[in-house]
Amino acid sequence: MTRARDDRLATRRAPLEMGPDEFRARGHELVEQIADLLESLPARPVTRGVSPRAVRAALGDDPLPAHGTSAEALLGEVTSQLFEHSLYNGHPRFFGYITASPAPIGILADFLASAVNPNLGAWLLSPMATEIEAQTVRWIAELVGYPRAAGGILVSGGNVANFVGFLAGRRAKAPWDIRASGLRSGPPLAVYLSTETHTWIHKAADLFGQGLDAVRWIPVDARRRMDTAALERAIVADREHGVVPLLAVGAAGTVEVGAVDPLGEIAAICRAHGLWFHVDGAYGALAAALPEAPEDLRALSEADSVALDPQKWLYSPLEAGCVLVKEPKHLVDAFSFHPEYYEFGGSDDEPPINYYELGLQNSRGFRALKVWLALRHAGREGYEQMIHDDIALAQALNDAVTAARELEPFACNLSITTFRFVPADLEPGGDAVEEYLNDLNREIVSRLQRGGEAFLSNAVVDGRYLLRACIVNFRTRRADVEALAEIVVRLGREVDGELRPEGLPAATEV
Repeated sequence: MTRARDDRLATRRAPLEMGPDEFRARGHELVEQIADLLESLPARPVTRGVSPRAVRAALGDDPLPAHGTSAEALLGEVTSQLFEHSLYNGHPRFFGYITASPAPIGILADFLASAVNPNLGAWLLSPMATEIEAQTVRWIAELVGYPRAAGGILVSGGNVANFVGFLAGRRAKAPWDIRASGLRSGPPLAVYLSTETHTWIHKAADLFGQGLDAVRWIPVDARRRMDTAALERAIVADREHGVVPLLAVGAAGTVEVGAVDPLGEIAAICRAHGLWFHVDGAYGALAAALPEAPEDLRALSEADSVALDPQKWLYSPLEAGCVLVKEPKHLVDAFSFHPEYYEFGGSDDEPPINYYELGLQNSRGFRALKVWLALRHAGREGYEQMIHDDIALAQALNDAVTAARELEPFACNLSITTFRFVPADLEPGGDAVEEYLNDLNREIVSRLQRGGEAFLSNAVVDGRYLLRACIVNFRTRRADVEALAEIVVRLGREVDGELRPEGLPAATEV
């Protein structure tokens, strides 16, 4: 038995191994299939709208196989399953959530990154990959007008990018050593955000021990932007009651309508009262790259930290988030520990970057490659053009909505357009009509998401259920947004004919 085992180990061929010739063959086949998919996207439905039961049936519920299957058979099977049962956010008529069409060079970058498989926890384990990530962070900072010398790290997405900014700010601004003694050693800490802020703050307040009662929800104005006078009043009131104002968050592109808070005013208030200023720019921060970007957006350069998502307006395949911190030391202060089994220090005259010291993860994948290659592939001018075009297409959709008698526009900010379908013979206003319009537009969204002609999502603003189209898609054209308006009108008439209850007041002019 021992001799047989020794012989097997001497000539070992692991079940997961694949010879060079087979790897080439399978890789070439897969690339051809992916290229065919990308070419065929406009002719495909955005989604087939199948039920969870149908997808589970297609996958099957077999037990874990005892024996292996050939790579050729497996790749053929799973490619077919994914192509037939996926929603394509790379489709030119995907206007749903803020998920970008993935850049082809990013697809190839993930393939290359997986082949090298560096661990970006430490420089020693990933020399070139670490330097590529550091350069990527500098380029992103430069692109949005943030200090090039800022610290930063790539993370999984906007939630974690905001978490990192939150934790760095708490460590920097808490008036006691919160790392040593935690939250129990001082008075309550408060954070300030507008009522339009993304739900990441619920998770942060909960997971990091402050609790939801620490969150101060600041009202917004008619444009859905933070009311800065209300922010200052809340800070003053908390301090008078023994609460420590810790951190304020400004939004660079809110989720529902794409509003940009008055970031310069928030920055000034934070400086005056000693708060950390964090910008949640997961969606909109990258629009600061445009020469025509408004001053409110350019003021993100005044923030102590900024969260943004290359997987949105840099068109990187998932996952790719980024956080920038103006003073790099604050990342080290918040996240660095030095156990004896980490001997990654390097020399004093040439200290390496060890990313385990700058964020939540120790072992980290090579997210930066797809972002770095795309930045080089398109360049600043290319990204300015693509982001500008997305915003222009959102405005074109808003124009088409405005021109359509049965569509009511609400807001158009950055590349988000919100509107609703209102039958020509109904007068908006009044509880009964508004309740019906909400039900009607909710059903329109549901049917759009199942039907596959186009895909959008929703927003609820002041009790009104709105259709929400967000364009972060370099494949979208003017014809696609004009078609969306026509599809909504056609579908709206169909749904209205099925759902309209009797007795609703009609419009005075039809």
